[in-house]
Amino acid sequence: MIALTPWAEEDLPLLMSLNAPEMTAHLGGPESEEQVLRRHRHYVDDAALPVVRIFKILLDSAPVPVGQVCYWERPWRDELVWESGWGVLPEFQGQGIAARAVGLLVGKARSERLHRCLHAFPSVANAASNALCRKLGFTCIEECDFEYPPGHITCCNDWRLELW
Repeated sequence: MIALTPWAEEDLPLLMSLNAPEMTAHLGGPESEEQVLRRHRHYVDDAALPVVRIFKILLDSAPVPVGQVCYWERPWRDELVWESGWGVLPEFQGQGIAARAVGLLVGKARSERLHRCLHAFPSVANAASNALCRKLGFTCIEECDFEYPPGHITCCNDWRLELW
């Protein structure tokens, strides 16, 4: 069984693990320790905001969190939407954890009824994330240039899921 729990101060080791080269290959590569510390501070502080949802993924058979899923509000194509992202540590990949966690995330976003659409923007080269979007019923709208992290432009797929 998996569960999503809000991000907390004690989740810095998870964020450090998610910063590994194999986890960030499609995101411009690993961040510096200073950047990760700053990101963690934002995650902890942003947890109280009404437009950001960041969760660690807990697996009942694992002693530590196995990944993260999140969604946040952003303007896109003249409307406000939810943007989503996820990452599962390499030793837990290939077990359907990401699909179940993102499925739970979709349920949370749906229940809020704040924005009609949830988007994901995986790199066109990220086969696993694109397959996950397809599996969960997202529709690929277009390829687009997307800036993430700041200063790094990547060709991504714009996947959209209608929440209601």
